[in-house]
Amino acid sequence: MIKVRWLEWVTCLLAGMALGALLATLDGRGQWWHGWLAFSLLSILAWVVLLATWRWMGSSRVLGLLLLLVFASRLALGVGLSFTLPVSGYDTPVQKAGYNSVDAYDRDMQSWELAISERSLWAAFDKGYAVDQYGGLEALSALLFRALSADAHRPWLIILLSALASALGLAFFWQAARSAWDDKIASLAAWGMALYPESIWLGASQMREPFLLLFIAVVFFGVVRWQVNLDRHGWLPITLGLAGMLFFSPGIAIFTILLLAGWVILRRKHIRLPWKGIGLVVGVLILAFLLLWVALRRGTFSGAPFFVTLVGWFKYSMAWDIYQLERDSGMIQHLFRNVLSPQLKLPFIFVYGLLQPVLPAALFDPSTWLWQTVGILRSLGWYLILPLLVFNLIAILRSETGAGRSAWLWMFVINWVWIAISVLRAGGDQWDNPRYRLIFLGFQTALAAKAWLYYRASQDRWLGRILLIELVFTLLFVDWYASRFFPGFPALSFMLTMLAIVSISVIIVVVGLWQDRRKSDMT
Repeated sequence: MIKVRWLEWVTCLLAGMALGALLATLDGRGQWWHGWLAFSLLSILAWVVLLATWRWMGSSRVLGLLLLLVFASRLALGVGLSFTLPVSGYDTPVQKAGYNSVDAYDRDMQSWELAISERSLWAAFDKGYAVDQYGGLEALSALLFRALSADAHRPWLIILLSALASALGLAFFWQAARSAWDDKIASLAAWGMALYPESIWLGASQMREPFLLLFIAVVFFGVVRWQVNLDRHGWLPITLGLAGMLFFSPGIAIFTILLLAGWVILRRKHIRLPWKGIGLVVGVLILAFLLLWVALRRGTFSGAPFFVTLVGWFKYSMAWDIYQLERDSGMIQHLFRNVLSPQLKLPFIFVYGLLQPVLPAALFDPSTWLWQTVGILRSLGWYLILPLLVFNLIAILRSETGAGRSAWLWMFVINWVWIAISVLRAGGDQWDNPRYRLIFLGFQTALAAKAWLYYRASQDRWLGRILLIELVFTLLFVDWYASRFFPGFPALSFMLTMLAIVSISVIIVVVGLWQDRRKSDMT
């Protein structure tokens, strides 16, 4: 039971009204009273939901702090960017309007257009009309505008909802991780989700990723209730989470089912699946495949079968991103035309995409102070978690046995499959690649937490060696990028830089293996 005292409800009411007044004053669009009412209603709902969720999940101080941190940081950044981007961003219509991406701008503008039109909200799912690939977020945004803000376009309403989704996603994942693994992994994973720069960046915009993170966390929460806590009511959050994914991205629903089904099967030796549960999963899969097929049937793929459509769309998207990367970067043009053979293009794009956002490039990017700061922070976030995701394989093999090892290995493999799909789908794109990768952030931070806790207990030297390889790459490419922006700066050529990175990395690995062998012989 959720026990919330009347004073807490009053506090939520007052906090929501105060936040609504602040947002309406800063926003300054339309009539102030209309803005105050719109922002207040959504703010009160947000505070009530956050309080009820916190109480329902045990009133942990850590969770309470995390919920406040996530909600406040995303909302504050989203509002702050609306003022700083027009002044310190690039001179484009998107940034002059206060949006941090073209995707967010296009979707939000069309949501407003739909909201004030006579069209049905179902038009958001009409591929001939909608900008949104799947329509779910556009329909939700249009509904919010039509219901609360018909007098003026108030983009912060969507950011407020996105911040709420980010906080709830963390709460559900934290609660599920406590039962699936333990409190230490759950806490570290939750802090990772809260502070990961890419998560903050996307949670402060009108993008679908915060909502997908929420839906995935709700499904994971339901699976854990059903599998670990043996609570048959776990099928309710599973159903709700999958339904949300079908509206926002049916492909993510398919991958989530694959990830969690494998984890459930490998985690338990004997499993009894109710027919209702099997029917639900099969039904969702069929519907997800159909919705995905409908969403991708465009142009040359309009009459193709599902598999042909999916493969063709993926190849086309990959080729298009490679083309854009080469078109927009003189450095990539030089490498492709004068340095790399055609057979090395795809491997290069994969490695380059895996390292996006590239930290050395962010350090020397001739950009505005705002975008350079954003680039450095996004890069640092990925460069901190990446070594732990690699080291996680060693942690699993050396700390787990039996079904536990199989389940963790499945989680490791399937997350790296998703990272590979994100890289191949978006290539070296600095926007799409990291945001696709972010969708399964909860499981990535859980893997990183597992790796870190193993390192703390064992002091395994391989984490240090992996970090050293990353440091070698970063320093050598800092030197290479510095030479591009500062003429006369001494640096190696690209091929010599790559040769040095590979050679030093091989030496680090070989010496590490020799040290481990020697230590084993001595014992």
